[in-house]
Amino acid sequence: MADTTIETFDDITDRLDEIVAAVRSKDTSLERSLDLFDEAIKLGSRAVDMVDQFDLSPREADLLDSDQPVSSAASAEDGQAKGVIGEGIQSSSAKA
Repeated sequence: MADTTIETFDDITDRLDEIVAAVRSKDTSLERSLDLFDEAIKLGSRAVDMVDQFDLSPREADLLDSDQPVSSAASAEDGQAKGVIGEGIQSSSAKA
């Protein structure tokens, strides 16, 4: 997978899974494994950067600031037992 096609966090995790499978293969040379290791380090850094750029919605921030567990807060607020973390998370770069 070319570096230019890796745009999302899911793309990164998918590529990391491919790298792990390739390195575990007995057919992969040591040199190739080291190249894949270098790629994995770069991908990991990109993933950390992506996570650092994510902003929580005001509702998610309020839930994290409260002392209630997320599932209890969601149940109390929505009347349903569903988690809300992840809903409405937007990347700072996507807002621009």
